[in-house]
Amino acid sequence: MIMARSGMFLEIFRRPHVALSLAIALLAMPTYPLWAIAQNAESLRGIHYVTVRDRTGNETPERFYGVGRGTLSSGWCGIQETLFSALSPISQTVPFHLPDEFLSVDFIRETDSRETWTSLETSAQGRPVTLYIHGFFIDFEKGCRRATLFQENAGIEGSMLWFSWPSDGAIFNYAQDEADLYWSVPDIADQIEALGNRFGHLEVNVVGHSLGARGVALALYELASRKPEIRLGNVALLAPDMDFGIFQRLLPRIRPIVRSLTVYYTDTDRPLALSARLQGYSRLGEAGNDFASLEGVEAISVSALEVRSPTGHLYHLYNSEVGEDLRQLLLEGRLAGARSNLIPTAGNIWALQSSK
Repeated sequence: MIMARSGMFLEIFRRPHVALSLAIALLAMPTYPLWAIAQNAESLRGIHYVTVRDRTGNETPERFYGVGRGTLSSGWCGIQETLFSALSPISQTVPFHLPDEFLSVDFIRETDSRETWTSLETSAQGRPVTLYIHGFFIDFEKGCRRATLFQENAGIEGSMLWFSWPSDGAIFNYAQDEADLYWSVPDIADQIEALGNRFGHLEVNVVGHSLGARGVALALYELASRKPEIRLGNVALLAPDMDFGIFQRLLPRIRPIVRSLTVYYTDTDRPLALSARLQGYSRLGEAGNDFASLEGVEAISVSALEVRSPTGHLYHLYNSEVGEDLRQLLLEGRLAGARSNLIPTAGNIWALQSSK
């Protein structure tokens, strides 16, 4: 857990006003022994998964899968929740989301694909099924925790399947992560096709975050070439780390095979701003793009929302407004004009309003 969160705390102390707020809160907080702070640790949460990571041979749950390329496997990732009641004063002081609970991987239960999908079908209870693909800098342990948080924020618990590609979980390995994402695209396309065949009667949605959204777009493009008659549900690209111009060129092939295509973007996303500088082209998830040119796409600005993470890149996890908007899209199939809390700004562009 410490290593997974070290980047966040380094970022905190690069911002003096944030560090000062945190320091004041810490000084004002009463001292508790650890046994009085941590409480209610239970394995109550988790996520169905499919992965193309390698198995390490380590039976420790958080190290069960590695960062190398492997063969397809699936199962259930169980999450342990530990509540930290003494963090509440801090969470009300610092200007970003600081949870009063920490999650960790408690157990991995591998099952064959038929058993995994039978379990998914049972837990979905007739609701549409959503395939979720994570982004850069996500090892299996962090991915399991964040996928669990995402399905809960979006209100789609039990109806989501998480696809874990072999991201290194290392901040300086962006180029290698890109290569591993491209390597995984055929597997992502295979999973979407297989889900469509198995759960088409429920409708199959696809969601990608950051670099994972690029993988979704490439997989859908491949699938449209491979099986142009396939029809999928709603596709949501969250903070997509993808060249805007490339997406424009892929769109005409992708759009006919999906019910709807939604892009979420903001003007406060620091990782995408860095990616744009490194790669020389605007990212699809950044404000300022010509979204009006994306025919058949609904573009949702979340710039008006409170920034709930130091990077501005994780609004799908920590902003309840985004979660509720996705719930209406993914579970109810409501397009932007029929969803609450969206204000039309121009044509296919909408602004998500704060609930406060």
